Amino acid sequence: MKKLLVFILLLIAGNVYSQVDVQTSKVRDTSYWYKKNRIGFDISEVAYVNWNAGGVNSISGLLNLNFKRNYKKELLFWDNELSMIYGLNKQQGKIWRKTEDVLAIRSSFGFKKDSISKFFYSAKLNFNTQFYRGYQYPDTDEFISNFLSPGYLLAGAGLSYIDEEKKLSIYASPTTLKSTFVLSQRLANEGAFGVQGARFDDMGNLIQEGKKTYIQLGVLLHAEWEKELWENINLRSRVDLYTDYINDFGNVDVDWETNLDLIVNKYVKATVAAHLRYDNDVKIKKDTNDDGELETLGPRVQFKQLLGIGLVYEY
Repeated sequence: MKKLLVFILLLIAGNVYSQVDVQTSKVRDTSYWYKKNRIGFDISEVAYVNWNAGGVNSISGLLNLNFKRNYKKELLFWDNELSMIYGLNKQQGKIWRKTEDVLAIRSSFGFKKDSISKFFYSAKLNFNTQFYRGYQYPDTDEFISNFLSPGYLLAGAGLSYIDEEKKLSIYASPTTLKSTFVLSQRLANEGAFGVQGARFDDMGNLIQEGKKTYIQLGVLLHAEWEKELWENINLRSRVDLYTDYINDFGNVDVDWETNLDLIVNKYVKATVAAHLRYDNDVKIKKDTNDDGELETLGPRVQFKQLLGIGLVYEY
């Protein structure tokens, strides 16, 4: 009887131990990956029937895809983001027009010496281009941009300050390589987006094709900040400041995005967005005298504003 009692007690103890071990293994997470996928679609439509004040029927849509894959383990992090945005607008009597076109890949890697510090030795890689041709509407005879015309690649190393509690990150790099690609030979010959244009003789004959790449080495300052202003109202802002060592050092290229998210519920969100750009190498063209020809005006501040409401699905 005593032997049977001892056997039962040992069996119970072993079972309890195995349960504790199983429960512990379920809690333990060894992947260290954070994954977030976001799909958004905004649509707006205006229709008139016998409307004496007049108006033009129109419909527009915007597809916004964002995917994040972030790795974090102890003193090391690796953040990756893919952003794809495409928008179209159709007005009665006119062809479809592109309103938005973005393809962006961002990757950041960093490590720090101890768990207390908020400073990381970091490296950053950013790539930006678009999916399809862009036009200076209403002129659709010749495109003014296209896939990899331009394309921008920034790669560098520096120091990051990251405050997770305040959702603030600042990155400074004294050595960032900025590569500009213009794969369209016609645009390259025109010297678009800062590349060296083609050379012609006095008779207008082509001597040398324009270059399709433009390489710069300079200083990059990048900052990101998020804040919940009120319940269901979030502010997100991101800015890049870049200046080239060789060409006009101190002349700063600016790329600044700010988004205000107004959350209605889990699947409905309104967004107010603003995007400001200035690049001294990008010469703006406009038809200033209505003769159908675009005149080069030089660099200008570029600004884009968006107000939209639509469906959002995150998983």
